[in-house]
Amino acid sequence: MSRAETLKSERAYRIEPEARYTPQIGALAEMMNYARLTTLQAVEGLTTEQLDAVPEGFSNSIGMLLSHIAAVDWVYQMMSFEGRDIGEGDGAILGGLTLGKEGTPPPTGQSLETLLNELAASRTLTLETFAAKDDGWLASRLPVPYDDMNQHWAWFHVMEDEFSHRGQIRLLRKHVAPGRKT
Repeated sequence: MSRAETLKSERAYRIEPEARYTPQIGALAEMMNYARLTTLQAVEGLTTEQLDAVPEGFSNSIGMLLSHIAAVDWVYQMMSFEGRDIGEGDGAILGGLTLGKEGTPPPTGQSLETLLNELAASRTLTLETFAAKDDGWLASRLPVPYDDMNQHWAWFHVMEDEFSHRGQIRLLRKHVAPGRKT
């Protein structure tokens, strides 16, 4: 059984882990997939101008938030899978993670397709690595200096962060693309 690719799929509304994952990792992967499908729905059809717009009273654009969501995946991969922190060569990831406050700010003028490809690339690596892990790993602590959290909490937080920013994206969309429903 494969994962749902749209929210219109009945499969999107069931947590049934794919056989390539252990049960707990599979359930987490399913939940992360649902989070991603709702994010994709929230940005569907947006233009580059809409992705870059920062309405009055807001500090981020939808494009910036999409870059942040991808960066969070990349950073947790570094911490969880590699046991390392962001390094000098990770300026673009740091820029996305901090919403442009540190590192290299995410570029403006990126198309929706480009931003979605970045999201897909980061998540693909996460899911491929999950397939090589087991539920014992999921319960284990991250490497030092991140060992105050376990793997399960870390990846739950990645999903939680995406849901939070998806809510911001929906609010921003009402300002930059009024009348367009998601």
